[in-house]
Amino acid sequence: MNWRRLLRHLFTPSWRVRQVFPAHVLHAIEDAVSQSENNHEGQIRVAVEAALDLPALLRGQTAGQRAVEVFSQLRVWDTERNNGVLIYLLLADHDVEIIADRGIHAKAGQLAWREICGRMEQAFRQGKFLEGTTSGIQSVGMHLAAHYPQQAEKKNELPNSAVIL
Repeated sequence: MNWRRLLRHLFTPSWRVRQVFPAHVLHAIEDAVSQSENNHEGQIRVAVEAALDLPALLRGQTAGQRAVEVFSQLRVWDTERNNGVLIYLLLADHDVEIIADRGIHAKAGQLAWREICGRMEQAFRQGKFLEGTTSGIQSVGMHLAAHYPQQAEKKNELPNSAVIL
């Protein structure tokens, strides 16, 4: 068991999310998702979590494993064309995970998502949470636009607002 990680999660309060992502930042993220989705038929969700709970930590759950759970809970996988993408932020681990549905993942690949995550994490280390998140949304949107260009009359299958867990 990694004691440093355990302590980091136990001492990262849930209000930390609202400190780093206040209302105006959450609104800007929602706008960025909306603008991105005007250019493609994909669906983007953003989820932010302060820390994992104790049972998850004791099981050794990783940010990636938690992101897969959230992907399922938010039903990002349930899009008509299998082109949903979750951007998951775990503040206690300073980790970003992108989980993409099978349709877009097969076309963009894991390397594309890892590169976007790396750039977002770098911005977050500099305290640029809004810039890092909106840049990540734009980058994900570019992949979606390349593989799922906007057609006439697209319906929005998932909410554009960020989810605070």
